[in-house]
Amino acid sequence: MKELERLAAENARTAVMLDKMGRRREAAEKYREAVRLLTKVIQRTEDPIMREAYEKKLRRYRKRLEALAEPLSEGGEQANTHSKSEDDFIVSNPPSITWDDIIGLEEAKKAVRESIIYPTKRPDLFPLGWPRGILLYGPPGCGKTMLAAAVANEIEAVFMQVDASVIMSKWLGESERNIAKIFSLARRYESEGKPVIIFIDEADSLTASRINEVGGEARARNQLIKEMDGLLDKGRNTYIYVLAATNKPWLLDEPFIRRFQRRIFVGLPNYEARLNMFRHYTRMLDLADDVELEELARMTDGYSGADIHDICMEAQIKVVSEFFEKNVGGDRPRKITMDDFLDIIRKRKPSINLESMKRMLEWASRFGG
Repeated sequence: MKELERLAAENARTAVMLDKMGRRREAAEKYREAVRLLTKVIQRTEDPIMREAYEKKLRRYRKRLEALAEPLSEGGEQANTHSKSEDDFIVSNPPSITWDDIIGLEEAKKAVRESIIYPTKRPDLFPLGWPRGILLYGPPGCGKTMLAAAVANEIEAVFMQVDASVIMSKWLGESERNIAKIFSLARRYESEGKPVIIFIDEADSLTASRINEVGGEARARNQLIKEMDGLLDKGRNTYIYVLAATNKPWLLDEPFIRRFQRRIFVGLPNYEARLNMFRHYTRMLDLADDVELEELARMTDGYSGADIHDICMEAQIKVVSEFFEKNVGGDRPRKITMDDFLDIIRKRKPSINLESMKRMLEWASRFGG
């Protein structure tokens, strides 16, 4: 699963790069391979939240693949496909996630409530205003996207999820216009009385400070900063919130960082959170009596929430595969034992790199707040 997901992402990144360079045929081949791999990932994903996230990516890849298949104009440019309309940006209801679905992360949840939920419900209690920019940073698979979806559900907000592949364009000035359209659309929804959450996933891919960046990347970043400044000026308290998530905060441009009044660390789960995760993910599994969830939680120190989900999923796959391959008697697989979990944990190391965690904590000591 992890390898398929990695290969799909790698092909998609290459496709985006080739697309920007105007190498349409090669880009289409990479998009086609990304679609094939991601389809396999979706077929093997049982978690509904992860499945929906993969399906959104798959729709984007297919849409761009269809656009690349359209003929070129006489000048060699793709006819009428490079200018995005408002409908091209992802505007949807967030996944049906509530606070109860987010295990642990109590400090992060408290910070989000203080910054978004309380001001939205009682703005009269905040004479000095409230944060409109919130940066969620931390290792991958620890719940940053879930936090954004949960708060959107809590305040019944319009949820706009965008990333660099949606915004960036090889056409001169198009990336800046895309960002302007996103905020224009958000202001239109707000004028209708609806709070809006603009969720920028993998913000470092859009707002990183790079020595060798091309002009379009710098202009897009500056346009995003300008739009965020527009949410804070003129003494008006808006209900448009920009939530950005990153696994690599040290890559972010400092002017971009300053636009986020709250910077919230979404870290690895502690023992209690890991235990609750094992309880949550195994509640529908057929466990043997010797399975000790407390011991599994103790052994998985340093594992992310996504890692724990995958351990439980692999345990289920292990006994189901055995049921089919060995053609054992009965109409159901055997129960999952403690040895099954131990075998998986021995083979599966944490997905979080210790060096990146060290850099994360160093960045937090400098910019966290």
